[in-house]
Amino acid sequence: MNARGICLVIEDDLDIRELLVLILSGMGFDVRAAATGAAGIRAAKALDPTLMTLDLGLPDISGHDVARSLREYSNAPIIMITGRARTSDELDGMAAGATAYLTKPFRPVQLRELVQEL
Repeated sequence: MNARGICLVIEDDLDIRELLVLILSGMGFDVRAAATGAAGIRAAKALDPTLMTLDLGLPDISGHDVARSLREYSNAPIIMITGRARTSDELDGMAAGATAYLTKPFRPVQLRELVQEL
């Protein structure tokens, strides 16, 4: 395991998933990825990650529902990364259990800074 622990990326878009893995691996995390909400929930239970990123628009389960499920057994920070940019979207994300909210498109430096803050 890397020094910063495991980061679980839950993202259905392959390009964004690979970008997140690249950025977070470069920050010292052992990054694992899941392309669906159900796979993300299973992975989180098995891996006990120290950080998670979560897309809201997953193909099988709403990201809000995934966040609520993750919060049942994990206190690890959850960064919601999504194209939904309205204030109400962010508030809904935070109410569902997100620790932070980042809108797409984002710059890698924004993610790095957010992770450092957490």
